[in-house]
Amino acid sequence: MVRKGSDKFKEARSLLRGHLEKKGLRWTQQREIVLDAFLMADRHISVDELLVSIRSSHPELGHATIYRTMNLFTEAGIAKESRFDEERVRYEPAVDVGHHDHLICTVCGDIEEFEDNRIERLQEEIAQKRGFQVDYHRLELYGKCPKCSN
Repeated sequence: MVRKGSDKFKEARSLLRGHLEKKGLRWTQQREIVLDAFLMADRHISVDELLVSIRSSHPELGHATIYRTMNLFTEAGIAKESRFDEERVRYEPAVDVGHHDHLICTVCGDIEEFEDNRIERLQEEIAQKRGFQVDYHRLELYGKCPKCSN
């Protein structure tokens, strides 16, 4: 779990302050509440799930506020959007996070992050052999997690 005083929180706050300033927007308590809840989430999270986690302590925050705030975080480079073969957008922090790929369970929806340098090297070799310049990539493997395979 990420702690509030961590580098991730400091970097996210700095990025958000700069982005808000550039857009002529204010730092608000609502944005701070959503930022803290988002960064403390231990999984890829949707707006609906974020709302559930915030609602008990902040019933004044609604779906539209969280949705707009997450879009703002994405613009600021604090959050990354993913769809993972479903309609609903899920978010994960984009600050203080290295590149990783995903294993997605098609039964329970569990999402596991993983890193493997062999895969990264192989992708680089393939692109290089073909003279292809990679700007970014995303690897998502879909199937059944160990819990759902039994």
